Amino acid sequence: MNKIVHARDGAEALDLLFPRNADTEGNNAPQPRVVLLDLQLPRVSGHAVLKAIKGDERTRCIPVIVMTSSDHERDLTECYRLGANSYVQKPVDLFRFQEAVKQVGIYWLTVNRTPGAVTSASQYSR
Repeated sequence: MNKIVHARDGAEALDLLFPRNADTEGNNAPQPRVVLLDLQLPRVSGHAVLKAIKGDERTRCIPVIVMTSSDHERDLTECYRLGANSYVQKPVDLFRFQEAVKQVGIYWLTVNRTPGAVTSASQYSR
């Protein structure tokens, strides 16, 4: 099972990704394998969180999937400009939303490969 960590707002998300007590030699807490990001976050916007993630060497390779209710072309364009890996318009219906999250999770956690993520199957296939 993958552990899910929920941030209530953009400031909390940044605190989770960039802990203030992290040392300067890269011995930080484990980074997430994927970030599901809403644009409409209190305190710090989703755009600002995305910019911080993709602007830092430690987190740049973490896939960021923007899941938002926005259908504005400017939001879509801005998210990709800032480095989003995917942009998904959230369904309003709860069941469809849950299905969308499930599908996104299956792809990004089981199918997609990211730097440094070696699966046990590939370790033993040599």
